[in-house]
Parts: sequence; structure tokens; C-alpha cells
Amino acid sequence: MRLDPWPEAEELSRYYPDGYWWTEGESAAARLEAWYRRIVLSDHVRFVRRALGRAGGGRVVLDVGCGGGLFARMLREAGWQAIGLDNSEQAARLAWRGNGVPAVCAMLEASPVAPGRCAAVTMFHVLEHLRRPGEYLEQAREMLAPEGRLVVQVPNAACWQFLLLGENWNGLDIPRHLIDFRKKDIEELLVRCGFEVVARKQFSLRDNPAGLATSLAPGLDPMARRLRRVAETAGMRLAKDALYFALVIGSLPFTTIEATCRAGSTIMLEARKR
Repeated sequence: MRLDPWPEAEELSRYYPDGYWWTEGESAAARLEAWYRRIVLSDHVRFVRRALGRAGGGRVVLDVGCGGGLFARMLREAGWQAIGLDNSEQAARLAWRGNGVPAVCAMLEASPVAPGRCAAVTMFHVLEHLRRPGEYLEQAREMLAPEGRLVVQVPNAACWQFLLLGENWNGLDIPRHLIDFRKKDIEELLVRCGFEVVARKQFSLRDNPAGLATSLAPGLDPMARRLRRVAETAGMRLAKDALYFALVIGSLPFTTIEATCRAGSTIMLEARKR
């Protein structure tokens, strides 16, 4: 599915304010959020490390759309030479300063990594934001070593959540998501771009439960409240955060069953060059 009409680039930029998908700060709340993100990102790290175990061609990992760099930092802590790439200057700066991850503000065609040098290229929730995702995949293919691995994750438009919630499904994220993929769509796109899918996963500890919680109660989502600059007292903020976290935990059983039945709200794929 695609958004119609697509917003102009100038209009779309207003929907990516500073702090989109990443935060910085030394407050107790910021440290607690970083601790929580480490726990849920461990799911992503395990998937990528398994892919890297099957890859060849060095230890360089390029994380496209790196945000604040926490995922790349966790890979570096595991011994990989993870580098971040993001089209947000603020995010790239935070990755350097906050997480010690070498990062640049650029699109993939201007990557600082030479072609054929990457053991892996990762793209978590990137392709749905692009007008021409196929071009990005072809560029990623050029970055990979002969036995390198591409890992992508996108929302799954064939999930139960979309079937039940319709336009209230968080995965639509209008107008930021220009294209929404079903599992067969993203797999066919990868094949057309010269890849072979070798592993699939439809549950993300970071994204599936939180996505359902946000769909059911968008007014409680901490990121949405932060970006909309909702006026809150410290007590109100704590209460809303606690309610949201409880809703995330309560969403775990449904999202686990949904993914087990191959209708999870996200799709994570490992692919290699054909």
C-alpha cells in the first residue's frame, strides 16, 4: 500500500522534528528509558549477531537510520565495528556524543564506507519512509561483502492488528510512512533487488507490544507526547508513563500469539546476495 497523495518533501520534513525516535538527557527518566531500550533492543542484537555469524567479509556493520546510536553501540560492545548513518544531524551528533558510535548525517549513497566492505547493513524501520526503497536496497547491496548480510525490518500490513484496528493501527503512521508492506511485498522487493531471504522473524520485543499499546491509547505514548509538547506536570507524566508501560506488558500475550501465527505486526528479514 502507498500513501496517496505523497506529501511534498518540505511538508514532510515538519513531521520529523528534533528528537524523533531518540532522546538525550541525564535525568532519571532518561536513564530509565535508556535501560528499557537496552532490554528490548537485545532482541534485535541477537537476530543481527546470528546473521553476522553466517556472514563473511570483515566486521564492519553499517546501521542505516541509526537514530541516537544505542543499537550500534550494543553491537560495538559485542566486538563489531558498527557505524551509524542517519539523515538527522542531531541524531548523528547524539550517536557520537552519547553512545560513542561513529556516525554521519547522510543518505546511503553518500555513505563513508567503501563498497564491498560491510559484513552487514541494517535498516530498522527505514524502507517505509522512502519514496524509492528499491534504490536504497540496491545501494545496500553494493555496500555488502560477497557473503555479507542485509537485515531489514518494516511494519507488516498483513498483521492482525491492522485487520482489527484499521486506520487506528500504529503501523500506518501517516504521513511519515509512504509505503506499507506485507510480508510477500517486502520479500518480492528484496528478490528484485538481488537478494535471497534466508531468515524471517515476526516478533520484535521493542516494536510489537509497544505498537499495539500506542494503537489502543495514542495519548499515552511517551514519544508522541514529547513530540507534541504536551503540557504535563511531573506527576501526570509519571502516571501516563506507568499506564503506558502496563499496557505494553498487557499487549505481550496477544502480540506473541499474533507473531506465532505468522501475522505479527513487524517483519524482520535476513537476506544475502544472490
